[in-house]
Amino acid sequence: MDELELERENRIKNLMWTVSGDYALDFKPDLAAFDRSGFVALYDGIKQGAFAKYFDREAFSLYLVKKIYLHGMEAPLMTLAQLCIEFAVSGKIIKEREGVSNIRRRACEDILELDFARLQENLPGRLKLALLQEVLRGRQPATTQMRAWIDRVEGLEHAESTMELIRATDELYNEIADPYFEQKHGTLEQVLAVTLEELAEFSWKDYLNEEELEETLETYLNQVVQNMTNLDMLETVKKEEKPEQTQEKKQVLVVDEKALARMYSYVERNYGKTFLSETEEKRRNRLLCRGIHGDCSLYFTKGILKSSVMRNYQYEYARKQKDKNLYEYYDNHRIVKNNIRILTDMLKKTLAMRAEDEEILSDRGRILPKRLWRIGRSGEARVFERRLWQDKGSFVVDVLIDASGSQRSRQGQVAIQAYILSEALSNVGIAHRVMSFCTFWDYTILHEFRDYDAPRTENSNIFEYVTSSNNRDGLAIKAAGYGLLAREEEHKILIVLSDGRPYDVILNRPNARNPQPYYGEYAIKDTGFEVRKLRSQGICVLGVFAGEERDLAAEKKIFGKDFAYIRDISGFSPVVGRYLMKQLEKDT
Repeated sequence: MDELELERENRIKNLMWTVSGDYALDFKPDLAAFDRSGFVALYDGIKQGAFAKYFDREAFSLYLVKKIYLHGMEAPLMTLAQLCIEFAVSGKIIKEREGVSNIRRRACEDILELDFARLQENLPGRLKLALLQEVLRGRQPATTQMRAWIDRVEGLEHAESTMELIRATDELYNEIADPYFEQKHGTLEQVLAVTLEELAEFSWKDYLNEEELEETLETYLNQVVQNMTNLDMLETVKKEEKPEQTQEKKQVLVVDEKALARMYSYVERNYGKTFLSETEEKRRNRLLCRGIHGDCSLYFTKGILKSSVMRNYQYEYARKQKDKNLYEYYDNHRIVKNNIRILTDMLKKTLAMRAEDEEILSDRGRILPKRLWRIGRSGEARVFERRLWQDKGSFVVDVLIDASGSQRSRQGQVAIQAYILSEALSNVGIAHRVMSFCTFWDYTILHEFRDYDAPRTENSNIFEYVTSSNNRDGLAIKAAGYGLLAREEEHKILIVLSDGRPYDVILNRPNARNPQPYYGEYAIKDTGFEVRKLRSQGICVLGVFAGEERDLAAEKKIFGKDFAYIRDISGFSPVVGRYLMKQLEKDT
């Protein structure tokens, strides 16, 4: 297998060096992409060589990094940059080497076959589809706006300077991905004015793969250079590590006294200040962090964007992720609004049925003159009418969302689904709270987006959803249940979105006992125990599973019969809506 990979790498590099004429040119081929399509990987190598030959790839990649530094969204920016590069170099290299035309066509066919459905999901993707189809089939019908964008990209065939490419990419991004970018963050001139010193001071940690050893600007720049010509870049599916490998790599984290003393301030800087008083925080920790969670702590926050200590890299990353979540929402806002309307109508109808009173014949109540003739003449002599008032007991809902690193690939979709649910609950007047949870060191961080009685305007805070670190599900569920039990409403519902894989790095304090690692059967049993305990206290708990099929058995152990398996996160709000209707219809 190693020999095969080496042969593929040499083949791609030789193509790049032959096209560019520069045998000192450095490039790391994407061998994972070769497994999906050899033509895409080969064509990427050809484009890398052509781009280096005709344009200044360092200047272009530096523009991309500066745009991202000023809060440009990486995914749509890279998609548009790839398209601009594609049409700027393809015509030039095909004139020199006619054989490239066939490789290009086969690469376009493979992308359309493999990723057609995924590319339909957003505007940059749909532009990419339209352009690839025109490569294969010639000019195609398009809307006026789409045609303008297509013509602008195809017109780059005559581009002679790198600045033409930069300007076209910037204009397309500002029109398609973020129409308010210039107003909020600056013009192209202001983007290009960002200095290397400013870039170097910014931490690029969250923009790099976990495999990267150096978290530096240079590393990120290299990554951008490797990816900016790759048509298949953002669609390549990464292989996940096996759970056993993950468990072997990280189980117990050992810290010294100095690090321990700084822990709280580190959590505060990277997750935002807590909204609890010091007394209340200690009281909750003393009450809830017991048993196997005895060495743990709870940390309640409104998030780093609402209560930041300083503007560090984590703050900037959270801002960038919020922009991404909002971009995904605006790109699908009609579908989102329709889903909110449907879910609202479902809940309204169910609540209306609960509100309907029933009138029955009785031996007491309001007299009915028309039945008085029955007295002394009939055995059925009930001449009164009594109204039975339906149980209008109030409801309260808690939505708890897993925000560990395993959810990173679907952050935007999770935020949208939680927002749909929150809007519908607000529309029908049901008190609800929405929180996410993750665990960093021995702190389980509960990010509260909106409290039970918050105004509807706070629903938009859900777009500040960001993922990181691990997840201690048992403690998070216990903390959410504590808040629900303190409410006065008669009917209490807890909805938990998770991947069925509780896992937490264990913090080994100096002079403390060495706790058992929180993963596998041990963690599943603890989480299941907390769920059953809440149910015994009158809380209805629904588990919504959005993980891998191999973890389905664990989810069943945790939530029993009240759990739902959704293969796609877009099924979250409909599934929860049906469950809520079921609870609302009880005893009607």
